[in-house]
Amino acid sequence: MRYSDDIIEEVRQKNDIVDVVSQYVKLTRKGSSYFGLCPFHNEKTPSFSVTPGKQMYYCFGCGAGGNVFNFIMEYENYSFGEALKHLADRAGVELPKIEYSREVREKAEQKAELLEINKQAAQYYYYQLRTEGGRQGHEYLAGRQLSEETMRKFGLGYSDKFGSGLYKYLKSKGYSDERLRESGLFNVDERHGMYDKFWNRVIFPIMDVNNRVIGFGGRVMGDGKPKYLNSPETKIFDKSRNLYGLNIARTTRKKYLILCEGYMDVISMHQAGFTNAVASLGTALTSGHASLLKRYTQEVLLLYDSDEAGIRAALRGIPILREAGVNSRVVDLKPYKDPDEFVKNMGAEAFEERLNQASDSFMFRVSIAESEFPMEEPQGQNRFFERCAEMLLELKDELERNLYIEAIVKKYRGQYGVSTEDLRKRVNTLALKGTPAENRIQPKSGSQNKKKKETASEQAQKLMLTWLVTYPNVFDKVAQYLTPEDFVVPLYREVAQMLFQQREEGQVNPAKLLNSFTDSEEQREVASLFNATIHLENQQEQDQAFADTLLRIKSESLAERNRNWDPTDMAGLQQIVKAKKELEELGRKRRELHISFE
Repeated sequence: MRYSDDIIEEVRQKNDIVDVVSQYVKLTRKGSSYFGLCPFHNEKTPSFSVTPGKQMYYCFGCGAGGNVFNFIMEYENYSFGEALKHLADRAGVELPKIEYSREVREKAEQKAELLEINKQAAQYYYYQLRTEGGRQGHEYLAGRQLSEETMRKFGLGYSDKFGSGLYKYLKSKGYSDERLRESGLFNVDERHGMYDKFWNRVIFPIMDVNNRVIGFGGRVMGDGKPKYLNSPETKIFDKSRNLYGLNIARTTRKKYLILCEGYMDVISMHQAGFTNAVASLGTALTSGHASLLKRYTQEVLLLYDSDEAGIRAALRGIPILREAGVNSRVVDLKPYKDPDEFVKNMGAEAFEERLNQASDSFMFRVSIAESEFPMEEPQGQNRFFERCAEMLLELKDELERNLYIEAIVKKYRGQYGVSTEDLRKRVNTLALKGTPAENRIQPKSGSQNKKKKETASEQAQKLMLTWLVTYPNVFDKVAQYLTPEDFVVPLYREVAQMLFQQREEGQVNPAKLLNSFTDSEEQREVASLFNATIHLENQQEQDQAFADTLLRIKSESLAERNRNWDPTDMAGLQQIVKAKKELEELGRKRRELHISFE
């Protein structure tokens, strides 16, 4: 069950989008809109616009867009309900109590209680580190040269050697064994009953992007196994969709995020001033991690250990990031094993220099491939360039592929005599053969690769929807020729129906329309329908653009009807013939299609 449309609209109206966005982004007025640097991708030239008249925002760089609800959902990683409550509290609007189903209510209560248990556990561990019993843990962290400020910043703690302290503490707070078992903080067996999962370990609380404790990591004191232990997955903790340190790193103004291997890497990086460092949580990089990174950056520097395992992790991560649309580079830490060791020996300035020298991820893969073949032998060289050709085939963009062909040839021409033509021929030969490499690079169903190029028909429909929202006075002219059914893309048709309905009710209100789309990605897509652009300098160009757009939409609508026509439907055929004649007549009258965009 959701709140009524009236309540949702009241909250939206009482939160002016310029006021809300200004709390997060520095905006400068230009004409009827405000512009600033987009908070959802890194850019140097402002392409992020906020339009008071529409009560909407839109980034012409990355496509992020929506109303005030969607902005809070995107920036704070909130659900629609959480964003609604946040904005209601901001505006002083009291939300009515909603009667949820028993199942929904129980799930919400369970999640809230698990979050509270984790919060209480983090406080318990934090306190233990600062007691006499936690001295060993404190000495370990101090020995790793972590300051008290850093320990506080990351909420570091300690679990004692007895294995029952946290259980007794939480039981004293009134929590049931069933809920404690669901928290993942305890083990249960017939001999010992329920006991602490973490004991004799330094504790690293894991927080989501909203600073809520969702799990823990623990580093054993001494030589116990495993060295690092992590919370199991629970109703509030999915390690494949969370990154350690992202709650802090997401606010950085750096143009990239640094992806490390573990907790201590992240913490030492932050202490050294590199507050854009994050790490996966005891698991290899996943598509979920890559999608999460995409929300906050366009580029990731891979900072894995310089050993063989670290190299393998980097090689696995590069294509996953590429699939999500995130550029990556690889940092060389040699002769040191990890970033913590590097900074302690060489200092932050030298580390910054290494970051700036990070290798292009594709060329890093080429270098690793070179080490796998006996390059002193012609056969080894041939197999190496065959591997290069396979990797080049993964690049679907022809210009990008050609640039990397040139880069590889430039690097190896002097040593092995390979030419641009040689390598290009090898790539083309493999492509014609349909090699396994080519098969591997086909995008997965539902992947987040670049969207297909818009057709002229789709562009025309988006442009018309933008005009209807920006210049409501054109509605009377448009309604003479178009109905919502003429918009053949299902989403565009749905939005057109809503706009026409609003027009009948007296006012076109795109921000209110967006309330109907509570999914963040849906709002983003709908917002793009209201921000299509075309440069028109005079009345003649306006009339021509309007006529072209109108005719394009009508033509595609007729073609769609023709494609779906049932040959046994003679009445339908007559309607199509009639519509075709009307379209031909409209084409002859195109010079009469004057329009005024005011």
